[in-house]
Amino acid sequence: MIRIEAKTKLSPKQAVERAIKFFGPGGYGMKVRESSEDGAAFEGAGGGVIVNVRLAEKGATVEVESHEWDYQAKEFLRKIK
Repeated sequence: MIRIEAKTKLSPKQAVERAIKFFGPGGYGMKVRESSEDGAAFEGAGGGVIVNVRLAEKGATVEVESHEWDYQAKEFLRKIK
């Protein structure tokens, strides 16, 4: 399990949309358990990912908590920076 965060120039809404595309059915195929304007939760292959987004001065701060999806969590944060 890891918990990591990064800043992005994306809006919180855009960051959540990217997370759904990346981890969800169109990406890694995880089931979207829930989603809102400030986050989303995914499950699949014996693990899960929780993405929380906070508004920052210039964009957003994205926090990702991963269970068995650590590599993909890091990859996601690299792609949205």
